[in-house]
Amino acid sequence: MTEAHPVAATRMKKALARGSKLIVADPRYIKLAELADLYLPLRVGTDVALLLGMAHVIVRENLIDHKFVAERTTGIEEYIEHVKQFTPEWASSITGVPAKDIESAAIMYGSADKASIYYTLGITEHICGVDNVQSLSNLALMTGHLGREGCGINPLRGQNNIQGAGDAGAAPSDYPGYQNVGKPENKEKFEKLYGRKLDAERGITKVTALDRCGDGIHAMLIDGENTLVSDPDREHTEHALKQLDHLVVIDIFLTETAEMADVVLPATAWGETDGTLVNTERRVQRVRAAVTPVGEAKPDWEILSMLANAMSIPGFEYDSPKEIFNELCSVTTIYAGIDWDMIDDGQYQWPVPYKGHPGTPRLHEDGFISGKGIFKVIGYRDPAEVVDDEYPVWLTTGRRLQTYHTRTQTGRSAGIEYLAPEEYLEVHPENVQKWGLTDGGWAKVTSRRGEVKIKVKATPRSPKGTVFASFSFAETPVNMLTGSGYDPNTHTAELKVCTVRVEPM
Repeated sequence: MTEAHPVAATRMKKALARGSKLIVADPRYIKLAELADLYLPLRVGTDVALLLGMAHVIVRENLIDHKFVAERTTGIEEYIEHVKQFTPEWASSITGVPAKDIESAAIMYGSADKASIYYTLGITEHICGVDNVQSLSNLALMTGHLGREGCGINPLRGQNNIQGAGDAGAAPSDYPGYQNVGKPENKEKFEKLYGRKLDAERGITKVTALDRCGDGIHAMLIDGENTLVSDPDREHTEHALKQLDHLVVIDIFLTETAEMADVVLPATAWGETDGTLVNTERRVQRVRAAVTPVGEAKPDWEILSMLANAMSIPGFEYDSPKEIFNELCSVTTIYAGIDWDMIDDGQYQWPVPYKGHPGTPRLHEDGFISGKGIFKVIGYRDPAEVVDDEYPVWLTTGRRLQTYHTRTQTGRSAGIEYLAPEEYLEVHPENVQKWGLTDGGWAKVTSRRGEVKIKVKATPRSPKGTVFASFSFAETPVNMLTGSGYDPNTHTAELKVCTVRVEPM
């Protein structure tokens, strides 16, 4: 959190100063681990095993909130029987975390009056990302740590306004407001709004789209994403984009992906744009242009509207972001009680179901939208790749505070190079010596998909047998190595686990 979500992490540090307790589960000894009351250094990709072991202890120690479970959940009996087999000793054999520490974590979380869970992309970027999230949900349901101040499950999203993008329907499974595309009444509603027939089935994911480039998909529009650098298995991604007959990129700089495009349309940056953002606590916020856009740059909504009008697609006759936001409010339950003129000071957190509603600071206070919370019976499975004689080292990837995402912006900011001039591979000092590496020297890292040359940094932050790097630097394309698998439900890539060979250069 301190590197990927520094604002939220600052709030967490303040809570610790007021006496809160912190458990950190992470393969690396991250900054927050230094502040933690309990640190759980689990092996990469073994989150489900850790959480099953904790659930076992919560059942064994009778730390279940029986009143909450009886009134607000279903499926507890089957779930309790399921977790009885997953002892802390079993979980320790998978995760590498001492059994006594797994017990301590479970008792700390289960016996607390208030406890909350925070997770970042280290939970979701696995082939079992959905299993990881549902395992966390099981812990919260068991203990009743939901719907109260200081409780809950808090997903910290990968970039700003990912929450807002989801609210507006930027997902293959939903219309705006999380209205499922598979329901005929939703399809009929949005056909009437858009004045055209819509597909009855859910759309494809980006993974599927890249797989079909040149075979069913011959043109692509990429808006505000440096796909070539940020996506796994770079060789596959580059090959896919080259198969297109026509590639259009909308961006604020000529990124590595934009350099491949047939047409680049310049967008406005955050300080040049009027619109809305929604943060991780569902707070709807106005943003206002501070400066005039440079050159031909236009806001994304205007570029997309112009494209739609040029293609004779109805429904894009917008003159301002106000019109667009008010339309969103008119067709979604979660925004029904607000409009553009009400969000100046960011006081509303959705759902705001009707005018006069104060907004919802906490979800699930009086119940779950779907009825009762459902316990999911989940088992452990290994990552898509496991270490062997040819690829004996675990690689996990992530972010660094100084180099946001693919450095599209931070790489052009004066002074950043002083803080982070290049990418490096974090290697435990004992492994540096054992593998014949040199601190500050070069190494070749090879996976089943490719190889990269990268500098070595000896640091105990990485555990023995595991190395870490970020994907931020295009000149050190770490995502040449990743891409061993995807979650079958979400198509999220397993960016957090792959196996490699590390050799000195």
